[in-house]
Amino acid sequence: MIGYLEGKLLKKGDDRILVLANQIGYEILLPAYVMDTFRAKSVGDHVSLYIYYHQTERQPKPVLIGFNLEVEKEFFQYFISVEAVGVLKAIRALTIPVREIARAIEAKDVSKLKRLKSIGDRTARKIIATLEGKMDKFALIQPSQKVETPGTEDLSQQVFDVLVQQLGYKTTAAKQMVIDAMKRNKAISTPEELFEEVYRGENAGS
Repeated sequence: MIGYLEGKLLKKGDDRILVLANQIGYEILLPAYVMDTFRAKSVGDHVSLYIYYHQTERQPKPVLIGFNLEVEKEFFQYFISVEAVGVLKAIRALTIPVREIARAIEAKDVSKLKRLKSIGDRTARKIIATLEGKMDKFALIQPSQKVETPGTEDLSQQVFDVLVQQLGYKTTAAKQMVIDAMKRNKAISTPEELFEEVYRGENAGS
């Protein structure tokens, strides 16, 4: 199974690209918000993507879906777990960054979710009912994708590592967010609780 691809950009289409890796050309579907990040790229440029590999009895031809960040791929797996949101529908629906969709879900913002392509009122409400309370981590994704240095593995460090390595925060900002969250709630005992508190604090300041 393919989980990551790195190679040379051979071709760009409206919703897909062709990447040459190890002398094999891979056609990769890109959600609209990911394709937007490829507008400035030219044929021949080096590219890298995290891949969601989809193949079922109903969809025997393998489909590769590309994401800039591993955490975006993780969000996609949550998104397609919603009843009535299949893989191809999800690709069409992701017209805005994951960060914004996750925030809309946590805010129960049906109207914003309905702006996603192919998502109506009923499906928007199903998305909220299924995913609300699980989106704090994704709501913290930074537009910047810079990755910096990780550290050791305690509770605070685990969350710090994700903020820096997967969500794109600078080390100084991530450290302060974790410190502030732990000060606000000294009863935090799991990474999930810490993410929730970090998101609550970041959202209050935005």
